[in-house]
Amino acid sequence: MARTKVVFPNISPRAWEHPADRAALSTLQSIPGLDTLLQKMVGNTTERSLRLVALSSAVRVSERQFAKVNKLFREACLVLDVKNPPELYISASPFVNARAVGMEKPFIMLNSSLLDTLTDDELLAVIAHEIGHCLSGHLLYSTLLVMLTNFTMPILSNIPLGGAAVMAIRMALMEWYRKSELSCDRAGLLVVQDPEVCYTLEMKLAGGRNVSEMNINEFFAQAYEYESGGTMMDSVHKILNLLGETHPFPVLRLVELKKWVDAGEYGRILSGGFAQDGEVGTRAYNAPHYATPEDAKQESVVDNIKSAARKYKEDLTQSSDPLVEKVSDIATSAADTAKTIAENMRKRFEK
Repeated sequence: MARTKVVFPNISPRAWEHPADRAALSTLQSIPGLDTLLQKMVGNTTERSLRLVALSSAVRVSERQFAKVNKLFREACLVLDVKNPPELYISASPFVNARAVGMEKPFIMLNSSLLDTLTDDELLAVIAHEIGHCLSGHLLYSTLLVMLTNFTMPILSNIPLGGAAVMAIRMALMEWYRKSELSCDRAGLLVVQDPEVCYTLEMKLAGGRNVSEMNINEFFAQAYEYESGGTMMDSVHKILNLLGETHPFPVLRLVELKKWVDAGEYGRILSGGFAQDGEVGTRAYNAPHYATPEDAKQESVVDNIKSAARKYKEDLTQSSDPLVEKVSDIATSAADTAKTIAENMRKRFEK
């Protein structure tokens, strides 16, 4: 590494995961045999096939191929303390995108357009984002989402209520996957260690490579206008527009990442790492201020669901969206009514 970075020995993905992402994952992981079943179904079929496609149609990154990208990849693995780095490939494509694939031997695929569009630091954030997916165990359940979409829906569409049941599961998985993207944006920031880089990255995802024609302050203004403005019907359209998306829109990712930074979580994790210049000469801080695998083992599914519920409640409280405010008012009114009824029943029972 050309500059001093903070690295995070023994860090758990729990440190950067969005509460809703973590709650959904822990719930799925608690289903007996689901992980094993999916691994058996996908490991020897889809995963092997996709890896052969990568070997035959893309370029594997190494010290001798895309050496600069390889250095960035090694830097990301060092910062996040990746014990078994996945393979990294570059695929010729005009679309600005990347993806992590596989479970037993996961690998990351970067589209070549990323190298033409992004700075080194922005590319580092994308690489770290995909590593975050690998470390958080997202790949197993994102594969389940693909299977439900491409294979199960056509089969069950002719069965009464079968398609509707799978559609409900698919919608829930897509909501989880959108939250998993927010988690991995945080992993990208922890590696880059410069929020401005990540903000500019989101702006480029929305408007392309000509950053000289854009202004980050204007883009933030645009993001907050989307978040707060509009009528009740606008709010309905926002929901409908997002339903079919696996990724949150760039302005939403921008705002969510800035909220995480402003809340102090990013700074707290950063202050608990180790200052490292290059690959030698570490200087430890007093104690790690981030979750380790041992901490993650202490959490139950219920704990994670409660954490997600608190996050959703906090978002509802802070939102100025008219539909969210209306739903919140109705919920508050219902809660007050229920409390009043319960209090009256208690008094009558005492009499």
